[in-house]
Amino acid sequence: MYRPYFRGKQFELITIRETAPLLAAKGFIPIIEPVREALGGLGKTLQALVAAGSRAIVIVNPYHGDHQEDGGSITKLLTDDYLGNDAISAGILLRRDMTADNAMACYKSHGDHHPVFIHAGFSEPKALATALGDELQRTANVFIDTHATLLYRKHFDSSERFLVKDGFKRQKNADYDPVEAFSDLHVIYKDLGMSGFGDFLTVGDAYSEGGGPAYAVAIHLTFIDPDRDDEMYIYHFVSDTNSTPTDPAGKFAQALAKMMAKLDSGDSKITETTAITEFRELFEKQHFPGLGSGPIK
Repeated sequence: MYRPYFRGKQFELITIRETAPLLAAKGFIPIIEPVREALGGLGKTLQALVAAGSRAIVIVNPYHGDHQEDGGSITKLLTDDYLGNDAISAGILLRRDMTADNAMACYKSHGDHHPVFIHAGFSEPKALATALGDELQRTANVFIDTHATLLYRKHFDSSERFLVKDGFKRQKNADYDPVEAFSDLHVIYKDLGMSGFGDFLTVGDAYSEGGGPAYAVAIHLTFIDPDRDDEMYIYHFVSDTNSTPTDPAGKFAQALAKMMAKLDSGDSKITETTAITEFRELFEKQHFPGLGSGPIK
């Protein structure tokens, strides 16, 4: 049902490993686009998922990162360790620079890895659907919302279909409103003829290799609002002192204090997950765990 899209940086892979039992229990299947040349972290992550009884889709032709020109080492990893293993599927990323012939060649070369098409700018849907023929109904197709109109998706009506939408409106941390809408796909995906849905979590689809000190620190937290048709919203808890990149620990404490105030208000609508428990422990200990790498804010 749920297909969260991850770029395979260190923190994303750690997140998947640590939540592997939860992913398995809920039937969530992460899509992973490897972006780092070294695949050791990816290998450990896939092992953790399989051990937990979970599944994953690994993109074999990434658009971003170190494997952009050649995904051969990713294919080798899948062949060496997961050939014939239904838990790990090869994701074929369909971009604008690919033809239907390119897509079919990649599909056939990964036939033993239960290939899944990820539609992200591809311009020949009719030709691909025609080339697949009777195999189309046995394929799975994931559509990135901004690149796949309703007319585009109709070519794959007979297949298993999933829609991924980026609900995270990225901007400078200091500029976020306290709360805003995130997604309603989990409510309406069946009405759209989809078998499931996905998103880019609270990271967004934008990819950046750069990073730097944060002028503002923001903690992003999603929640479902039962008073608004179960639509998902996102809180942005932002630090107050944002004029210089100094004192990230102090800024984190400010953002965390705002989060705790909302949690303890009684009207946050936030589910008390294990992640919330960790945030509470950080607040009680006044501990700064460090900031993950990302674009300058």
